[in-house]
Amino acid sequence: MKSREQKIAQATIIGSVVNALLTIGKIVAGIAGHSAAMLADGLHSLSDFISDLIVLVCVRISSKGRDEDHDYGHGKYETLATLCVGLLLLFVGGELLWNGVQDIRNSLNGVNLKRPDTMALWAAFISILAKELLYHYTLKVGKDVSSPVVIANAWHHRTDALSSVGSAIGIGGAIILGEKWVILDPIACCCISVLIIVVALRMIGPSLNELLEVSLPQTMENEIVSLALCVEGVRGIHNLKTRKSGPNIIIDAHIVVDPEISLLIAHDISTNVEKSIRSKFGNETQISIHLEPSEEAE
Repeated sequence: MKSREQKIAQATIIGSVVNALLTIGKIVAGIAGHSAAMLADGLHSLSDFISDLIVLVCVRISSKGRDEDHDYGHGKYETLATLCVGLLLLFVGGELLWNGVQDIRNSLNGVNLKRPDTMALWAAFISILAKELLYHYTLKVGKDVSSPVVIANAWHHRTDALSSVGSAIGIGGAIILGEKWVILDPIACCCISVLIIVVALRMIGPSLNELLEVSLPQTMENEIVSLALCVEGVRGIHNLKTRKSGPNIIIDAHIVVDPEISLLIAHDISTNVEKSIRSKFGNETQISIHLEPSEEAE
């Protein structure tokens, strides 16, 4: 059976090969086919290819687990990779939006834009099919291995597919409707860029929260408290601290127990709390429990 790292690597390598081929094909089609939308689409695929390389490097590091220098493992490298993908998307989206606006302004000022060629339209259709298939495959792998960066990369593939839909509409409209409607091509370029920026911001926010060690959502913390209180022997729980490290959860808490019980029984209670929480949130969940006698808690 393939390991988590092997599944991620396989999905990412397949994606990188597809992205490399699409990048070359769409940039060539954009230049030769006189289409700003297709050229923008090609640059988006290039960002996909670069993000694949980032994922391959960072996920390999994040899979190392704990060592002397990383007591909590290397999960944050995966979060960092997700942030890098988001920032890359934000930069590409902003650049494409700026170029599209400039082309629209030039067209309105009387500058004749070149009419796109059917080569660019065919490139858009091929890209839509390839990237939609790649999105579904990568998303499945990401969910199977609980990897936020692979899921983020899947949505990167989806945005590329959607951007190709916008390209096809803009290019097709410019070709079918004639010279007066060539402006549809840069308009499509702008729509694509806005979509890219929105997706980028949705990636950046959670990644920043995790790197800044924001606590888990209140609903998850409430669930952790409920799981602990359901364990026999637990009289209370307080000083709960939570955070994420890549795909893993880190939990620190104080558990209140009967002061009259033996150390061995108290240890068993603590172990049962850990088992209960891990059964819900995964075996890689890192839990640190401090035992307190009930008199000190009151």
